[in-house]
Amino acid sequence: MPEQQDYLERYTSVKGVVREALPFEIVYTIGGVFAGIILVRMTDQIEMIPGLLVLVPAILGMRGNISCTLGSRLGSAIHLGLIDKIEHNPELINNVAGSLTLSLIMSTVLGILAHLLTIVLGMHSAGIPVLVAIAVFSGVLSGVILSAIAVVMTIGAFRRGLDPDNITTPALGTLGDIVTMFMISLSVKVVIWIWHIIP
Repeated sequence: MPEQQDYLERYTSVKGVVREALPFEIVYTIGGVFAGIILVRMTDQIEMIPGLLVLVPAILGMRGNISCTLGSRLGSAIHLGLIDKIEHNPELINNVAGSLTLSLIMSTVLGILAHLLTIVLGMHSAGIPVLVAIAVFSGVLSGVILSAIAVVMTIGAFRRGLDPDNITTPALGTLGDIVTMFMISLSVKVVIWIWHIIP
């Protein structure tokens, strides 16, 4: 069938994959540097809150995993014809809601694990309430932002004839690091203010 052949040539050929993905991969790789810059600027905060150094990589990993999985699921759903619009789409709503629920649960778990691991390593910890608050605040807020980006980017790419799988996953990986680092920095300031860690 001509339509199926055209679809396969567009989305599965080596040339098509490289042509679509390479420019975005270069941009996203450069963008990852900004996440590192944010981390460097958080040195004082990391020293101020014991256990934060253990928590940050875990939150970044969690956020990347959940966001990239969401982007992949949305891409698959679009290719299957399950998602064609943003408004009142059960498949879309369920995927986003599931992603945010996972973010809440895993952020709580990571906050607790960061405290326990810090203690096991013989270091002082800021405590479960502080680490969980930072993890939940940064994890959920970044999840909301990245879910919106995933939806708009996936649907937008498909409507423009691009394969969302070549664009959305690396974009969410890089943007996830940047957005999450911003949210961690913000959440630390909020938690410091609430718990009066600084006199």
